[in-house]
Parts: sequence; structure tokens; C-alpha cells
Amino acid sequence: MANMKPNPNPTIKYSKIFINNEWHSSVSGKEFPVINPSNEKVIIQVAEADKADVDIAVAAARAAFKRGAAWRKMDASARGEMIRKLADLLDENASELASIQSLENGKPFANSFEEVQRSAKVFRYYAGCVDKIHGSTIPADGDVFVMTRKEPLGVVGAIIPWNYPVTMVGMKLGPALATGCTIVLKPAEQTPLTALYIANLTKEAGFPKGVLNVVPGYGDPAGSALAEHLDVNKVAFTGSVGVGKKIMEISARSNLKRVTLELGGKSPLVVFDDADLELAVTYTTLAFLNAGQICLAPTRIFVQSSIYDKFVSMVVNRASSLKVGGPFEPDAFYGSQIDDRIFKKVLDYIEIGKREGAKLETGGNRHGSVGFFVQPTVFSNVRDDMTIAKEEIFGPVQSLFKFDTLEEVIKRANNTSYGLASGVFTKSLDIALEFSKAIEAGTVWVNQWFKLTGQTPFGGYKQSGIGRELGIEALDNYMEVKTINIKLPSNH
Repeated sequence: MANMKPNPNPTIKYSKIFINNEWHSSVSGKEFPVINPSNEKVIIQVAEADKADVDIAVAAARAAFKRGAAWRKMDASARGEMIRKLADLLDENASELASIQSLENGKPFANSFEEVQRSAKVFRYYAGCVDKIHGSTIPADGDVFVMTRKEPLGVVGAIIPWNYPVTMVGMKLGPALATGCTIVLKPAEQTPLTALYIANLTKEAGFPKGVLNVVPGYGDPAGSALAEHLDVNKVAFTGSVGVGKKIMEISARSNLKRVTLELGGKSPLVVFDDADLELAVTYTTLAFLNAGQICLAPTRIFVQSSIYDKFVSMVVNRASSLKVGGPFEPDAFYGSQIDDRIFKKVLDYIEIGKREGAKLETGGNRHGSVGFFVQPTVFSNVRDDMTIAKEEIFGPVQSLFKFDTLEEVIKRANNTSYGLASGVFTKSLDIALEFSKAIEAGTVWVNQWFKLTGQTPFGGYKQSGIGRELGIEALDNYMEVKTINIKLPSNH
């Protein structure tokens, strides 16, 4: 395991398109800038993929998936060892990769380092799954012998966001590689450098040509080209609800390809009056982690009336003490928003909150004068019908609500188009179980938050997505089930 060695000026070795284990300029010759959001300066120019480049990448992935190709013939155990080697390489290069992510994403180096380690663990989990994927025999009616085979879908188009780029590579590539698929990965245009770095690690780990291809570029045309492509069998997307709907529409219109979506959230965290308040406040602070740019952030905090005023005071004190700073500043809790568009959007939501009558307890302004930093912001006296209560802000903004009863808070917590994550803080097992059963969300945390591991499935209800990532369940998203029905001699 590598020691944490932050490097504020890492060497950027990879800035081109990765196809067939080789580096290429774009067909058009175009490049686009990658901006450091903490100082607004250009880090490097990266080759800009468009439809022509996506076509070449998909052809490479299709060739690598063909019957008889090295990847298809490889023993499952050997494929598992290759994935495990990639996990080892992530750990060995953790400091350099984390430094690059902090540079392009703006988050504190310690958070980036932890993210690399988390991604390595996800790869190890799926490396262990590879030779345990199997079908079954079925005692079907009649003189037949019936069995099922689980087979890889084919070419996967993976489109990932900028908020957790290294984590998302693990979540998308882990199950896809474990099942034997090949991949064309489109990283977010804000954070392509980490994906390109990991691409080189797959080559070092010994993955055959064409198994992983990386096409940095914009959602339109590169992402759209992946969703439209007739030789892509599946799209795995993480991002906004609006883009997710477009991907579903495009995919259905082209070849009805399989689609999994992990989309937005407006996650409720409910604090009952018997809860450990210090513990609850500690976890509510995670709403500010990664500058609030987390789909499962606890942005709606429901607090029982009898402890509401005390809890608001505790949350405000904690939020006010958080250090906001650049990615390599010691003890920074969170860094900048990813870009100017998100930065302005967050500040606009804060103004809307004030205008609609929520009480601004702390924050509410830009932090500093350079970079896309926003102060930790807390609103109290928020009503369910306010804009900041309904829409995903994706910034360091937290809203506190007052409630009286369990049934009331369940109804209000479920009154959203999202259903990604939720949490409850209480010492009552009855309350915890009743809330867990009634809440409409893919994940329920009890007396904790943000506990995700490779073993536990993650995904959303309602408009928070389709399908599950992580866990055994994620493998099914990358496989077809084939039934083989063999007629046997008659028993008569």
C-alpha cells in the first residue's frame, strides 16, 4: 500500500485518446482544456473525441469481444487475476493518481487518496466474483435436460461524471470486466485525466487490446455517439436525471440497448429526539463533503420538534468551523465547485432560498476571490414547497426541517421525485425498522451515512435511476441469461 504523498504539480503523462492499448490524437485534431477549479487555470489540453473517434473505439471493443479473441478465450480465474493486478497498480500509484484527481476536480488530496483506495477495493471484490458466475440446472417438465448459461452482454458504453471520477471507474469497469464485457469509457470533460491514467494501468496489468478504450470529450457528440451506436450493447451512465432520460431515449431509438442509470438525489436524513445528537451532527456534516457535489448527500435534514432549536445550533456551529480550501491545503474539509457553471448555479439557489423565506443561518457567499469556492451554507425553517427543498443543488447547502411524528416524516421524506439514499438517527429499533421499511430509497442508513462498499448494492428508486451498481446484483446488468433445453430419450 502506497503512503500518502501529495504532489501539487504532478506530471500529466496521458492526454490523448486510448484505443487498442495505444494513444491517439482525435480524428479531427481538436483538443479541449482541462481547468483546475481551485485556481481557474488550464492544466493541459486533451484530445477531443467525437463520433469518428467513438466509432473507432467501439470497433476495437467489438473486435476484442469476438469469439476466439484473447479476452473471450481467457479462463475466468485468469481474468480475475488480471483485475486483481489492476487493483494492486491502483494502490501502488495512489498518490500520483490522487494528486491528478485533486488537480482536475478540486477536492482535498486526502479525499482523493481515499477514493483511489476505495476503487481498488471494488476491483478486488469483482476479481473475486469472476470465477463464481454460473448458471443453474432446472427440473423442467417433460423429457428434457435444461440448464442456463450467463454470458457477457458485449460492448459496454460507460459514461461517468466528474464528482467521483476514480470511484466511478471502479463501479463501472469492475462488474463489466468481471463478466467478460469490453468497454468504451467516456469520462466527464472536466475530469478526463484520471480515467486516462487508469487506462494506462490496464495496459500495464496485461489487459488485451480493445478491452478498455477511453474517449475523452463532451457529452454531445461523444456521449451521444456511444448511446446511439448500433454495436454498443449497453450504456452504464451516472449523472443528471435530464441526461439520463436522453440516454434512455437515444438507446431505445437506436438498438434498444440495455441501460442502467444512477442519477440524482434529494436525500432525507431524519433525527429523532432520542438520537445521539453529536453523532448525528457529525454525519450531517457529510452534506458538505466534496463541496456538496454528491448525489447521495444528506441535503434534507428532518429534526424532531423537541430538539430542533438545539440541533440547528449544533449544525451551524459545526458547519461554520469547516475549513474550505485548495486541494493541497492541510486540513481542508472540502474544496471548490467543479466549474463556473456549477458555482453560479449554487449561489443562485442560495439567493432563491433567501427570497422564498428560508432562514440563512450561516454561509451563503463565495469563499475567497479565486477559484469556484462556496461557503458552507445552512438554512433553517425550510418548508417542503420551497425550491431548495425540492431541487438538487449539488453544492455545500443544507436545509433543516422540523417534524413531530414518525408517520408525518415518512410521508414528507417520500414526497420527492428522487429516491437514492436516506438515513435515520434513533436509539429505537422499532423506529429504525419502520422507517427503513417505509422509506422509498435504494439505501437506508441507520445511525450512519455514506457507508458504501463493493459488497453492497447501490442505486435508486423513482427518478434516481434504474438498476444497481456494486454488489453481486451489479453483475446481472452486464450479462444475458441463455436457456439451453436438451430433449432426452423417452422414458417409455
